[in-house]
Amino acid sequence: MDIKSPIAKAMIVMACIIIVLAGIKAASVIMVPFLLSAFIAIACSPLINWASRYRIPRWASVTLVILIILVIGFMLAGLITQSLSEFRQNMPVYREQLSGELAWVVNKLNVLNINIDKDLFLSYLDPGAAMSVATTFISGMGSVLSNLVLILLTVIFMLFEAESMPKRVHIALADPDMKMTHIDRFLKSVNSYLGIKMLVSLATGIFIGGWLYFLGIDHFLLWSVLAFMFNFIPNIGSIIAAVPAVLMAFVEFGFAKAGLTGLGFVLVNMVMGNVIEPRFMGRGLGLSTLVVFLSLIFWGWLLGSVGMLLSVPLTMVVKIALESREETKWLAILLSSDEPEAAEIKIDDPTPVQ
Repeated sequence: MDIKSPIAKAMIVMACIIIVLAGIKAASVIMVPFLLSAFIAIACSPLINWASRYRIPRWASVTLVILIILVIGFMLAGLITQSLSEFRQNMPVYREQLSGELAWVVNKLNVLNINIDKDLFLSYLDPGAAMSVATTFISGMGSVLSNLVLILLTVIFMLFEAESMPKRVHIALADPDMKMTHIDRFLKSVNSYLGIKMLVSLATGIFIGGWLYFLGIDHFLLWSVLAFMFNFIPNIGSIIAAVPAVLMAFVEFGFAKAGLTGLGFVLVNMVMGNVIEPRFMGRGLGLSTLVVFLSLIFWGWLLGSVGMLLSVPLTMVVKIALESREETKWLAILLSSDEPEAAEIKIDDPTPVQ
């Protein structure tokens, strides 16, 4: 086979991609903290730049940002650890309450000649089984945060180097103007995405926590933190966060408050996801909904929990890289949510043959 043929080139490219992905998968222990550090540094860079406008020394602004990250991190870790410990202690009580609620449901279904095994039903709605989804995600994040010192040191070095890095890239790249345009666009998009997503997720967690506190649901702070964290996961994160809270409401108070709990999650996520977030984020990311969902699965498989959180920024990196070359621009169009311009595609107006 001629290595210059399109088929051979495509096969070589695919083989290279598979080798690179296998290397990333094998080196995920190193790649995950590095990627997390990179995106934390990108998210913090606007604060550093804002401080520099007021002539605050860079070392002081970086130190303040790191202290804020540490305080927030330790507060969240303490809250999650305490809530999970209390939840495990109360698990026998929750199982007994759930058994009583399901006995009423099974009796009502038997009246309608629908026979269901209560023990089988209970095994599917076990509070421990429902919480396993959330705890698996949190434990995955916890294993990454066990390298907290490494991550913080990497973030500190990246923030200090951020000021001179664009100049180095400008000198190093053969075609600096074009490349720097793509890099600047990527950094601006990621900063915008992470900033808006952070504020929207924070508002989501606050509203969910307030609603659950109003309903009197146990561990409302834990469910609020889960709603905040899972809101970073596109499409399905809010659904996963709602499951343990709704089940807890059902165990404690029955169908009525479980329905109100679910309604609160639906309303908050509809307003935040369909009104507030698009209003501020707009169409700047340029990724289709299908691509966002598939990227969530792919990066989650490749990098675990952190890959799920960073699935959108990582896919943006791939999209911008594809847009930088004419040979791969068609792949970037497939990833995009924007429709091609009508002037670029003229199927109905063929050029007449002379």
